[in-house]
Amino acid sequence: MIAGLAIALLAVGAGFLLHLLVPAVPQLTVCVVLGVAAGQVPAATRWLDGPLAPGIATAARRCLRIGVVLLGLQLVLADVVRLGWPTVVTVVLVTAVAFAGTYGIARLARLPGREPILLAAGFAICGASAIGAMAAVTRSDAKEQSRPVALVTLCGTLAIVVLPVVAGAAHLSTEAFGRWTGASVHDVGQVVATAQQWGSGALAVAIVVKLLRVLLLAPLVAGTGLVLRLRGAQEGTRAPILPLFVAGFVVSVLVRSLLPLPQAVLDVAQVLQTVLLGMALFGLGSGIRFRQLAGTGARTAAAGLGAWALIAVASLVVVFA
Repeated sequence: MIAGLAIALLAVGAGFLLHLLVPAVPQLTVCVVLGVAAGQVPAATRWLDGPLAPGIATAARRCLRIGVVLLGLQLVLADVVRLGWPTVVTVVLVTAVAFAGTYGIARLARLPGREPILLAAGFAICGASAIGAMAAVTRSDAKEQSRPVALVTLCGTLAIVVLPVVAGAAHLSTEAFGRWTGASVHDVGQVVATAQQWGSGALAVAIVVKLLRVLLLAPLVAGTGLVLRLRGAQEGTRAPILPLFVAGFVVSVLVRSLLPLPQAVLDVAQVLQTVLLGMALFGLGSGIRFRQLAGTGARTAAAGLGAWALIAVASLVVVFA
């Protein structure tokens, strides 16, 4: 197990170094790309599926869940309230449209199993963290999570390049661009990489709007768990309503919002969260085998790009409105 965890940790280190050299490239994106690349090399896959498998599986599951809990320490409820109720309601509605629309697109693309609902959670809420949380209630394994994680990561990275160009052509204000970025980009790191191109004003707005979307993780997962529980009662199965680590996420939000935590504690928690999520993304990415996706690659890519375009356009319309 230790060897697999060490390899995942090395991928996080490589992502950190590349991010230092090219700040526009999010560290977590590098981790998932390295995992996907490793999964295509026959010599590497023998190790990934053999001696390294226990550690890789632990990274993809345990590290992801602990990272989700620590993600809650980034949220302060007072910051969300300061957005104003019209903005809060609007973001909730856009998130609902994103979830339903992405789910519908993935079903039309005939993605297998629970992948449509995992993809919808990732695109609508907060990328791989949301996919991991939703996988706990859908009972999805790392293999079923790997393709949605790759799609949400790569499409979110596309936003870093595309959104600033479109915003410039549309003559958006700094605040409007921040709102659009926070409402449409998937991962928190990708939001930072996108919004910072327009300065600190856009970045500040984008982060708060994005964290409001992250706050919707718990109710979305609980709602999905309840629906699956009701269906399972008819089918003789029993799905969890709220996984323990998602409850931990909620507790982290409350702790950050109600207690005066030292900045040093928050800094350490954020670094640890990034490391754990990076290890998880490498593990999930390494489970993708392009040769096994033959015949579905075009549909998968179309589903990801279609969902990304839906969320970007819906958010932009709201910003203009």
